[in-house]
Amino acid sequence: MYPIAHLPLPDPEQLETRAVLKKLAIAHRYLAELKGVAASIPNENILISTLTLQEAKDSSAVENIITTHDELFKAELISEHTSIAAKEVRDYSAALRQSFHNIRQQNLLRLNDILEVQLALEKNRAGFRKVPGTALKNAATGEVIYTPPQDANEIQSLMENLVNYINDDECCELDPLVKMALIHHQFESIHPFYDGNGRTGRIINILYLVAKGLLDLPVLYLSRYIIQNKADYYHHLQTVREDNNWEPWLLFILEGIAQTAQQTIGLIEQIKRQMSQVKQGIRTQLPNIYRQELLNNIFSHPYTKIDFVMQDLSVSRITATKYLEQLVEHGFLVKEKIGRSNYYINQPLFALFAVN
Repeated sequence: MYPIAHLPLPDPEQLETRAVLKKLAIAHRYLAELKGVAASIPNENILISTLTLQEAKDSSAVENIITTHDELFKAELISEHTSIAAKEVRDYSAALRQSFHNIRQQNLLRLNDILEVQLALEKNRAGFRKVPGTALKNAATGEVIYTPPQDANEIQSLMENLVNYINDDECCELDPLVKMALIHHQFESIHPFYDGNGRTGRIINILYLVAKGLLDLPVLYLSRYIIQNKADYYHHLQTVREDNNWEPWLLFILEGIAQTAQQTIGLIEQIKRQMSQVKQGIRTQLPNIYRQELLNNIFSHPYTKIDFVMQDLSVSRITATKYLEQLVEHGFLVKEKIGRSNYYINQPLFALFAVN
């Protein structure tokens, strides 16, 4: 059994209690349904592009990095004149997409993958903590509530053990979702980086689900659930550290998986309905310009622009402009001018993410 920081790990029977097993059945059911629904979208980039942005926004908000949907979507199109918060969210989205690409190719999570995620988030190569003095404090009182490992060699060793634990399916007989909850707690308790631990830990969650085949695409994100239950999240984390009481933490994470999977299923179904309506509308009103690639383009991101259409459809600027202007004329898109450039907004898709 791999060590879990300086927290003793109980026998599987103590972790997979009756309440946990009951919640596991529910979480697995909705997770499997989500996997199937996600596979029904004809172009996977539609979900990868839109849902990673949503997760990036919510995960960053957990760390009080706040941006609006409008600002975030514009930041994906124009790098200048965007806020620091929007740039950080954009970096998170890019880190998530790149790490997903790596995981899908190698089907395991390496130590270097975790370091690359943190590098993409923080834009520095500080790596694991080498200088002691890190402590987690109550934001209101300043009281130290938890002191993670301080020795650089211990942190390195614990992270190597954690990566082995993630990738070794023979190390224990725990359900993979229980194991994911343990991995997340372990990572946050090691707190290996000077900054970016929370966001990196939440990316590891989705990478683990993909690596273990529980999902094919990175479409389940717990950040919104954590924001809505932030006090409980930190309380349950600390309860395990202080009392070695795992059940409330496991039930919290499993409930988050079940709730988030249900919400994401609903969101994907709404995207599918919108795509079907727009597809039928373009085919009826603008049959000469209808192409599946054009439909994919305007649903891969709430905002698009001429360059994106040129790239995705392999057409000239004149043709791309004509297509977009016709979509605006028939009410499928709304045109907005920012600076000297025109951007085209899929308003129903934007509204869908603004309320979810």
